[in-house]
Amino acid sequence: MTRASAWRCSIRVCIEPFALGAGGGSSSSRRTHNYTERVFDSLTLPPALPLASDATPCEELVNLADALHCTARLLVKRDDAIRVAFGGNKVRKLRFVAAHAQSVGADTLITTGSVQSNHARVTAAIAARLRMKCILVVNGVRPVRATANALLDQLLGAEIRYVRRREDRAAEMERAADDARARGGIPCVIPLGASTPLGACAFVAAIDELRQQIDPPDVILHSSSSGGTQAGLIAGCTLAGWPTRVLGISADEPSSSLQATIRGLLTGLETLLGCAEGRFAAAPVEIDDGFVGAGYGTPTAASREAIALMARHEAIFLDPTYTAKAMAGLIARVRRGEFDAARTVLFWHTGGQVGLFA
Repeated sequence: MTRASAWRCSIRVCIEPFALGAGGGSSSSRRTHNYTERVFDSLTLPPALPLASDATPCEELVNLADALHCTARLLVKRDDAIRVAFGGNKVRKLRFVAAHAQSVGADTLITTGSVQSNHARVTAAIAARLRMKCILVVNGVRPVRATANALLDQLLGAEIRYVRRREDRAAEMERAADDARARGGIPCVIPLGASTPLGACAFVAAIDELRQQIDPPDVILHSSSSGGTQAGLIAGCTLAGWPTRVLGISADEPSSSLQATIRGLLTGLETLLGCAEGRFAAAPVEIDDGFVGAGYGTPTAASREAIALMARHEAIFLDPTYTAKAMAGLIARVRRGEFDAARTVLFWHTGGQVGLFA
């Protein structure tokens, strides 16, 4: 069967040949599946909002694999297709973080990011759904004409406060919280990217979701910035007993700094999930900061190529800040043969395509 005919047979979003419980598969695969079921059945996750709770599609990138002459099977986990606020990984995190805010009686969500922050947009959207006030502290210049995420923030009714530098954001968030308290409100301050142990546990749950769609992939590659997504993926794979390599492509931070952040989040996840101390200590934390280019949000030749290749071959859109650089990292590895021995490589699409319109 050719790749083209295979694509026609597997147009359904759950990849049939890899679907767990679909029959076939090695005895080791079945043993891993049974072990994973026991682990996740005994795991108690914190409460989450009943929003965007459906599994996101897992699709095969047949055309892209052909174009790159990739011998591994390329898959994509489509968090860009989440049906709330243009989707993205931050929706997963905010389901848990905002549920906690709601449980303690908060009436105001406060967070931070850049002017075109995906996290800020999702926070504003969740606040609107929960009838909460939202205050966004963003670093950058107030746009003369708001576009993309900045426009959506306004449409969602968020109060937007501008600061000059990243270093000014934390103090302004505290001022915003003080202002909320002064008017009798109960603020919940959400750190950058909702990258807390509570936010990261969303991606422990995401691995539980993925295991019901495919067998363990050899590699999960994704964009990494504030560390919560990668920490959750690592913890989830560890709990599942998967030997999967979780590779984060940094959008901005040096690998050493991001590794330290993720290690801290993994320690926090041990406590939050009731795991033994050191449960995730031996898990590798792999970051590649070689695709940042001139800096955060600045496109590179490789990221522009990645956007074009995914659009033209798969009709899937990447964003310039995060997923394009992550896909550039995947493409480079395919071209130099790093994945030749891999059976399955999964690209976790973390969303952000709204940024194309900035």
